[in-house]
Amino acid sequence: MALQQTNFSIDDPMKYDDDGLIRRTGTWVTASAHIVTAVIGSGVLSLAWAVAQLGWIVGTIVLLLFSLITLITSCMLANCYRYPDRIHGIRNPTYMTMVKSILGGVQSKYCALAQYTNLVGVTIGFTITGSISMVAIKKANCFHKYGHEADCSTSSYQFMAIFGISQIVLSQIPNFHKLSWLSIIAAIMSFGYASIGIGLSIAKIIGGDHHVKTGLTGLVVGVDVTQTEKLWNTFQAIGNIAFAYCFSMVIVEIQDTLKSSPPENQVMKKSSSIGIAITTFFYSLCGLLGYAAFGNNAPGNFLTGFGFYEPYWLVDIGNIFIIIHLVGAYQVYAQPLYSAVENLGSKQWPQSKFMTKEYHIRIPCVGIWRINMFKLIWRTIYVIIITLIAMIFPFFNNVVGLLGAISFFPLTVYFPTEMYLKQTKAAKYSPAWLGLKMLSVFCLMVSLVAAVGSVEGIISDLKTYKLFKPN
Repeated sequence: MALQQTNFSIDDPMKYDDDGLIRRTGTWVTASAHIVTAVIGSGVLSLAWAVAQLGWIVGTIVLLLFSLITLITSCMLANCYRYPDRIHGIRNPTYMTMVKSILGGVQSKYCALAQYTNLVGVTIGFTITGSISMVAIKKANCFHKYGHEADCSTSSYQFMAIFGISQIVLSQIPNFHKLSWLSIIAAIMSFGYASIGIGLSIAKIIGGDHHVKTGLTGLVVGVDVTQTEKLWNTFQAIGNIAFAYCFSMVIVEIQDTLKSSPPENQVMKKSSSIGIAITTFFYSLCGLLGYAAFGNNAPGNFLTGFGFYEPYWLVDIGNIFIIIHLVGAYQVYAQPLYSAVENLGSKQWPQSKFMTKEYHIRIPCVGIWRINMFKLIWRTIYVIIITLIAMIFPFFNNVVGLLGAISFFPLTVYFPTEMYLKQTKAAKYSPAWLGLKMLSVFCLMVSLVAAVGSVEGIISDLKTYKLFKPN
């Protein structure tokens, strides 16, 4: 009797594209889900704090500005997926391959450094923020039972271990093409917790005892903060908003899941527009309504930072949604890194059975799991190391912000604009050339400003940091 075959299998030899690679089955729906999963993270709930630092005017402008920048550069990358012709050219399945094909090998090395550094940093950040939401659930129940003034300090390290174990299991998913179901679930979760945050903000705004202070320029120097604190907070807020939209390090891998007909660039532009529009809508609501609800005293994250205590069960549900979303988003960011190392190993040792041999394991009601020992061991070790780093440096979000600052300019702006200019053969000093160069300079300044703010945040954390201290 033939064994049942499912998507759990790694390869189906009957399904290949005309270029000999595995046939892709992605659509604008799955790509949009991947994008929403990659872009909307738990950071959406910290946007109220960012708007509080900038105020109504600048906060709104910055939110919309970086949405527009992300959309423009995403469309540029979509057109560069095939080169030299955007419809019939050779496929570039990864970001680094694209840079190497269009700009050359030297630039691809810089691209790889920025991309993989950011991917590692983001997976560490997801481990930390996932555990924070688990801690928040435990605290919410404690505050509800014993009162808002109770000592509900809880260590997050056991929750980081739980998060890491879940990632070890999910990391055995064969490749990025098998992640559509996980991304769709994660995208639904992101809608869920963002909606809960928005709903709780609206409830707080229309409450009878709602009296908060807001302003066109945010926190007031001399009243809420010192001039120096205002400067650092502004830098960090701009950086937080800019990097909240950043998903360029996985955008090419997302496009590589799309069916070849209709043309991938057309579908990807549609998916990017939908994904970024959804993201901007929720970002604006969370940031602006959150600021209206909490004013200049907005917490860093109003679901895990206890801007809301009640109803505690709804806060719990919101944090459960965050956890599920981060579990999926972790894989969206980790899979390109897994593939890079595994492809390198296969090229270096093509005759090694450890690298290439597959073992078939039958799982009841699921089908055949085709397992490779190198993938199993390497992916497991990676998750363990990432989890240990998160445990040792639980304030790593500021470090991730620094990594994001370093990689935002090259990955989101510089490489997309340079590749687009080369592909379109834009004349030097033409309006298009000048416009894109000005965009690059502006975003470089934003990256430098955000890096300065992140470094200051790291220094501040180190002054009060105690290893394995409950929070």
